Amino acid sequence: MNKLIGYLRLMRPANVVTAVADVLAGMAIAGYFIDQNIQFLPVILLSISTIGLYSGGIILNDVFDAELDAKERPERPIPSGVVSKKAATIFGGIFFFIGIFTAGLYSTNAQYLAVAIMVCCLVYDRFLKHNAIFGPINMGLCRGLNLLLGVSIIPSEIQHWWFLAVVPIVYIGAITMISRGEVHGGSKKTLYFAAVLYLIVIGAISTIAQINNNLLPSLIFIVPFALMIFTPLIIAIQEPVGKYIGKAVKSGVIALILMNAAWAAAFGVLNVAIFIVILLPVSILLGKAFAVT
Repeated sequence: MNKLIGYLRLMRPANVVTAVADVLAGMAIAGYFIDQNIQFLPVILLSISTIGLYSGGIILNDVFDAELDAKERPERPIPSGVVSKKAATIFGGIFFFIGIFTAGLYSTNAQYLAVAIMVCCLVYDRFLKHNAIFGPINMGLCRGLNLLLGVSIIPSEIQHWWFLAVVPIVYIGAITMISRGEVHGGSKKTLYFAAVLYLIVIGAISTIAQINNNLLPSLIFIVPFALMIFTPLIIAIQEPVGKYIGKAVKSGVIALILMNAAWAAAFGVLNVAIFIVILLPVSILLGKAFAVT
């Protein structure tokens, strides 16, 4: 049982739920759910793909961080000895295979995106994690490509909406910047800069919603999204210690579900936006049982 829980902890289940929300939002952007004759097999395949890709990336993150975690987070599965480094590496590899294989079952475009996500995950985990500039950008790119993985459910829509991937790049870049202060505390300047990036993200989603004449329904999700990310961030700015920064990071990650619901609403797919929001309490509950960061 301890080993099973250890493997689950490596996967960060609460975060995996947010990855599924990314893909569903991408499908809404592509206009897939507007058709009355929806085929759910593609939805299932791409959802399984993102679960595999996200899990693989986060598991191998802990593999590469094993030595550092032995000093800073010895309670984690690998440094605590619950899961061996070799077993975790194999576990992560299996998930990457699942992610790429299931994407390929749907389409070549989806498989290319899945491979790109895997490469970005590995580059971040191994090389760019501690780079102050390229690390956050690389981490954001993983989420941006994940959004496009959802858009790829209608391959021709990728060329129309590829630029929207910049928004999650900016958002996750901000969270990654904040997260550097989780252990030893952070800089107020960094937190203020993250707040500016948050505002840019909110402005971008609101602008797209306005262009699509869907601003009012989108605000139903944008407003709680803003409250969820700014409330802990303001507390962290006032006292930039590890405890409060960690809460700001956790809220930022889970709030991705509300951001994705806002995307769906911005493209006029309210039923999908509501379904995505239903994932929020699931992610919050999993976040209480398993670490998010």
